[in-house]
Amino acid sequence: MPRFQAPRGTRDLLPAERASLLHLERMALALATRYGYQPIETPLFEQAEVFERGVGQATEVVEKELFRVQAGRGDGDGERWALRPEPTAGICRAYVQHGMQTLPQPVRLTLTGPMFRYDRPQAGRYRQFWQFDVEAIGDPGPAVDAEIIELADRFLRDAGVGETELLLNSIGDAACRPDYVAELVGHYRSHAAELPPAERERLERNPLRLLDSKDPGMAAINATAPRSLDRLCDACAQHFAAVRAHLDALGVRYRLEHRLVRGLDYYTRTAFEFFPRGAEGQQDALGGGGRYDGLIELLGGRPTPGIGFGIGLDRVALALAARGAGGASVEGVPADPVAVVVGADPADTVTRLRIVTELRAAGLTARADLGQRKLARQMEAAARDGAHFAVIGGDELRSGQVIVKDLLAGTQRTVDLPELAHELQRAQAQHRHVPASE
Repeated sequence: MPRFQAPRGTRDLLPAERASLLHLERMALALATRYGYQPIETPLFEQAEVFERGVGQATEVVEKELFRVQAGRGDGDGERWALRPEPTAGICRAYVQHGMQTLPQPVRLTLTGPMFRYDRPQAGRYRQFWQFDVEAIGDPGPAVDAEIIELADRFLRDAGVGETELLLNSIGDAACRPDYVAELVGHYRSHAAELPPAERERLERNPLRLLDSKDPGMAAINATAPRSLDRLCDACAQHFAAVRAHLDALGVRYRLEHRLVRGLDYYTRTAFEFFPRGAEGQQDALGGGGRYDGLIELLGGRPTPGIGFGIGLDRVALALAARGAGGASVEGVPADPVAVVVGADPADTVTRLRIVTELRAAGLTARADLGQRKLARQMEAAARDGAHFAVIGGDELRSGQVIVKDLLAGTQRTVDLPELAHELQRAQAQHRHVPASE
């Protein structure tokens, strides 16, 4: 076993995996841009208080999963840092810091990148993971909730993960949730002797989280727990009814799930989560989100509504692989080269490099065999690379020509060097030879 390995809970994204992830990232950005969301990038680490105040001190994310960063020099300046466990708090911090409340509202933002949680490693759950995030800040209305949910639904469909199920709930707001939480606490305390130790401790810190407990011993207790949807104030009930009406109008199917509360303190009203159809375990969730109308104020801004979602791209890639749909080439960047430049003279690497550089400058994906080996070995390597064409430099170079061999069709012809890039582009566009294995 190698002495040095990637840290536990992380993994190296090898070229095929990175290409698939990049494909999803580009798809996400293109879709969000189509919906009017603009890209933003926040630091990979923030002041720890951004997450402590925003995500919540009593959440597992802050208590158990936050990667805290110690400055190497030990300056003693009192700053406490943490790697971002999720993107919303950092984006809202940026919204406040840069005065985005003066912009036309809502401000629509999107971010795709790595997040970090000190979580128990398991399938599809890593300590460094990638998320596609979308946020709409500054609109309190139900229509933007539906827009956000439909965008997430469309991304999963466009990505090709197959049938998904959308779970939907409303957890109320500052006006009605305190009474609901008090009723919920009373319910659980009446079953205190039956609560598993971990849930008994959680009851005192974050009682809402007991609703989505995965402990089998909680199933019967949760089945009789009060439902937030039955305890909404008039304003929250009207908002949720309007969200549902908008989703119905868009043809977005959903199932009401009263146990869906999400794991972060900043959520209010609308909460939602996506699962592959037939799988609803915590490790199966593809992503989700909700409304966070109090978060901007917690981070020092004036009261501002917001809603967003995060989709785990690692989870999506895993779902695609399970369907045999992984390994997609990146849009605009084929996984295999269009052409490989080879040469009859093994030592003439200068000519091969010059030709391939000109092809790349013309926008073609091309590789040159720069090893000093016989032409037959070069041709074998070009075929292994999956190249469509081999550009062969031989005696024809004296008259400014090369041989272009179609490796899939088995045909070849002579092409003038000044026309090479154009001929390859034309041939690639007009003739796609499909291997029998496809």
